[in-house]
This record gives sequence, structure tokens and C-alpha cells, in this order.
Amino acid sequence: MSRPEPLSLRTALAAVPAASAAPAAGRLLGRDAAAAFADLPRQSALGGARDALAGRAVLVATADPFAAALALIDLDGLARRLLLCPPDLDPAHLPVLAERAGIEAVVTDLAPSARPDCGGRPVFPLVPLAEMPAPRAEPLATEWVLLTSGTTGVPKMVVHDLEGLTGAIRPLPEGGAPPVWSTFYDIRRYGGLQIFLRGILGGGSLVLSAQDEPVADFLRRLGRHGVTHLSGTPSHWRRALMSPALGAIRPSYLRLSGEIADQALLDALRAAFPEAAIGHAYASTEAGVGFEVTDGREGFPESFLGPRDTGVELRVAEGALRIRSGRAARRYLGEEAPALMDAEGFVDTGDMVEIRDGRCRFVGRRGGIINVGGLKVHPEEIEAVINRHPRVLMALVEGRRNPITGALVTATVVLDPGEAAPEAVTAEILAACRAALPAHKVPALVRIAKTLAVTQAGKLARNAAPRPGIRHA
Repeated sequence: MSRPEPLSLRTALAAVPAASAAPAAGRLLGRDAAAAFADLPRQSALGGARDALAGRAVLVATADPFAAALALIDLDGLARRLLLCPPDLDPAHLPVLAERAGIEAVVTDLAPSARPDCGGRPVFPLVPLAEMPAPRAEPLATEWVLLTSGTTGVPKMVVHDLEGLTGAIRPLPEGGAPPVWSTFYDIRRYGGLQIFLRGILGGGSLVLSAQDEPVADFLRRLGRHGVTHLSGTPSHWRRALMSPALGAIRPSYLRLSGEIADQALLDALRAAFPEAAIGHAYASTEAGVGFEVTDGREGFPESFLGPRDTGVELRVAEGALRIRSGRAARRYLGEEAPALMDAEGFVDTGDMVEIRDGRCRFVGRRGGIINVGGLKVHPEEIEAVINRHPRVLMALVEGRRNPITGALVTATVVLDPGEAAPEAVTAEILAACRAALPAHKVPALVRIAKTLAVTQAGKLARNAAPRPGIRHA
């Protein structure tokens, strides 16, 4: 059963009642508000601003993810371009981004005193949902502009279209129960946007996270709504496993993406949710959704390399994964923007891969290498070894400057709160590292901390400010 490509989100939502009439299907659920997908094609949160925004390049800057969802549904097919601003974006970057993207208007739910400076462009506040007249014209092919994460400067702007964004989404099988999707991600990042689109187009419902919502509160809310499909980064899932509210959820499908899913985490999720299907997917803002692995093992089979019937082609060149796919972004936006693809249409992901025993394993990012006396060290490789320890909940490996070797490897770990002998665990961690790794990769220092910082994108905050903790050599 194939799914026709939607002309716009509004036209896709118009088909939701025909796709599934089950009572559990077709709801958008925020922390403090809800809407039925079947009603949204006839409703708008733009009020009288719809005509003024038609055909324009619009920046969406909201505090509430539910408001962002309504704005995206409203504006796709109406605006010619959408620039999605995640909540952690440095406000100082907004004027530059707005200029480079040719932004002509701003849509927001923020109070006037909290609205970002966008160079005097007209601002249109979102209003309560209300019935709207029928659209006057066929929907436009809106450009979706997403921002890259993990940079300290002005982020790159990545242009997608709805066809590429929805290329990996499959329709609900006939007779299948409508899924209730949710994600730890923010929907204004690529990973969260993918789940947002699955929730809309998959014949089920979608529960949105709320900004700054404690993990335990979010898990309990997911349990109340009966979430069946839940997505997040490995760091999101590690924090969930640490939460006393983990037992509130009983998902039938768990999805990981955005970071390396190591074997220790996959095994921990299997132990916590023995009846659930578990998949870890590879996706990036530039390359789109590449593939999903469902065999319970870290990495992916070497047989995935080369052309596949999914329309995605993978190759490893100079140690890095490269992807050619119709799901990829179309280009970077900006007059002096670099090329997104090489001459053959491949996106260089920058994720380094080693092939051993028929398995491709991710070892880290090209730009995240620690140089120890001229030898390259991937922090993620060491973290995977540390995370195997049964008392370790999370680990972060970083480099510390050293006048002799250039850098030393350091590790910060979060232990099970019931651990009474951190010194003994530290000794066991170091012994495990010495047994599994070359000497230059063994941490020179291990620190115990209560928490590790996670970015708004759901990834470990690397090179963050020092955290209070106990030091163990």
C-alpha cells in the first residue's frame, strides 16, 4: 500500500477521517491543549493574517511546541518558505538568519516584550483556533528551512521539501491499531519534525513534549495518553531509564536516533521493555532518514552499503558514512553557502564508521576527535566501554589540554544512585578501559557526577562547563 505524497499538511489532514475512524486516532495533544486532526483543515490559528502571509517567507518562533505545531500546519502550502526556530537558538543569530533567508514576516506566540528582534519585520501573533474560509488557491510547494545543531556560530540553514521530509513514512497497515506517537525531541529539530509528521500522516495521535518539562512529568503524561510509539536520542533514553516514572509507560515501539546507540543501552531498553520492538535509526538534518536497524545490535549490517530498494544508497569513503537519497535536504540556504552534496549526489555525514566482522560500527564524529600525542581518539568509543559497566547510567568523555601530549582523556560518569562505593566502581571502569582500549585511550581522570548536561537537541553537551562532582584518578 503506497501513500500519495501530500500537497500540504492541511490536505493530508483532510484525509485522516477516511484513513482511520478509531476513537483513539487523530488527536494532537499538548501539555495544556488539544486539537482533533479532523478539525484542523477547517481551522486556523492565524486569524485574519492568512492572506497577508500567503506566498511569503515566514519565520516561526514560538515558546509552546503545540503552538508551533498549529503554525506549521497552517503555513505549509500557504507560505513559500518556513524557517523553524528551535527554542535554544541564540537570539543574537536571528537578524542574520532572517536576512539570509529572505524572511518577510514572523509568526509567534510570544508576548510583545519577549519577541525576538528580526530587523523590524512584521510580526503576526497566533490566536485561538477558529473556523476559516476555504482556501482560495492550490497549495504552494513550501520550502522547509531547518537549522543545524552542534555549532557555536550562526547555524547553517538546510532546505527541505515536504516530499523529502515524508519519504521514510509509511501508511498505517489496513486493520492496524492507530499508533499514539510521542518524542522527547522538540519538533522544530529534524528528529522531532520526523515524529511530528509521522503523527499526522500515520493515522494515529501525537503527544507533544513541552519546553522545560521534567522527564518524570513527561513520562507520566505519556502514560496517561497511552503512548505506543516513542522516539528520542540515546541520551534522552538514558535519562528516561534513570527516572522513577519509567514504569508509567508501556510502549510497543521504541526508536533511537541522533547519537550512537551502544550495545549497553540497547540491552538496558530490552530489559526494561521486553515486549517492545526497538529500532535505532540513522538520520541527520542534511542527509534525511537513512535507515533503521531492528536486530537489537549496535551499528548496522555491512549489507546495508550500496543501493537499496528504499531509494537510499550508503557508502563509506575515507572512513565516513555518505548517503545519497531522495529524502536528503535540497541545499544549504544563503548566497555563500557550501555545497550540500558532492558531484555524485552524496551527503558526507561526518560520522566515522569502522567495518568489522560484517558490521558497520559508528565510532564518532570527524570533528570530535581528541588528539593525544598525535593519536586520534573518538570519545564515543570510550563512552561505549564505560557504559557497559552495570552501575554506570551515563558517561561523557572529553579532552583536557596538556602541554606534553596536547590533550588527555577525561571521563565524567553518572552512577546508579544506590551505588555506595564509587571508588571501587571507578577502579573497575579504568580496568575495563585498559582491557578493551589502547593505552592512549584510557582516561587519565574519572569524575563522578550526579547529572550530565543534555542539549535541547537531546545530545550530550560536549565541551560544557565543568560539573561539580567527585574526582578519582
